[in-house]
Amino acid sequence: MDTTLATFEKDVISASMLAPVLVDFWAPWCGPCKTLGPMLEKLEAEYEGKWRLVKVNVDENQELAAHFQVRSIPHVVAFADGRPVDQFIGVLPEGQLRQFLDRLVPDGAEASRAQAAIAIAEGRREDAYDALKAALAYDPGFDEARLDLMELLLEDNRTEEAQKENDLLSPKTTQGIDARYNAIKTRLDAVDAAADLPPTDALEAAVASNPDDLEARFDLASALIARRKYDPALEHLLAIVTRDRTFREDIGRKTMLSVFDLAAHQPELVAKWRRKLSASLN
Repeated sequence: MDTTLATFEKDVISASMLAPVLVDFWAPWCGPCKTLGPMLEKLEAEYEGKWRLVKVNVDENQELAAHFQVRSIPHVVAFADGRPVDQFIGVLPEGQLRQFLDRLVPDGAEASRAQAAIAIAEGRREDAYDALKAALAYDPGFDEARLDLMELLLEDNRTEEAQKENDLLSPKTTQGIDARYNAIKTRLDAVDAAADLPPTDALEAAVASNPDDLEARFDLASALIARRKYDPALEHLLAIVTRDRTFREDIGRKTMLSVFDLAAHQPELVAKWRRKLSASLN
């Protein structure tokens, strides 16, 4: 892939948040570049997505070359997590080049998780499932990858499979203070509870007839969370908070915090209800 000053942010900085990126500064007249370039392309294919190669023609992108103080080419800069982390100048023998890459590339489990993140961003959901399962095959105790998988399963309404993955999480995650896990568990519990609850319209009628029926409000909120209708769910949870903070050991507020994490992709909604929760607690 070739990049320019206009696309560098997307092609390199943002992309390196998902997997390492090697930026090869080269020029058509550069003899050593003609040796290094094909070698890098071969290794990129061999590493199967564990890192990405991006090329910068210094003749056409002098501002980029100046920014990275490129005075001799080929000049390769490695990026990870949005920043430059290593570099080399000239042509390395293939063995040394592999050593350079192996220092840069995460282990098998981390690499597979990174591939899953790329697949999700590109809409390749089945590839994401495969990559996350590969990460867990490398390391069954890799809870972050298992949480990724659970989130994906819940998004696709594959709740029973998500519950099975939940049972495989380590106690350090399930018994600790992990906001991400708590959010996922809130959705799982809501889906589980919704299966045994009366129809939503019956719960709405119960709340309408008795606004102080906190059990009915919480059941209704759970049914709404299970259907990912976070805005009305938060409305009922806030009503519980304002009526009785002691109800089920402050479950209204605690569940709101978990829903904030569940709805993180809706920042305006979360900001609105955070303000309302904060105001109710003052």
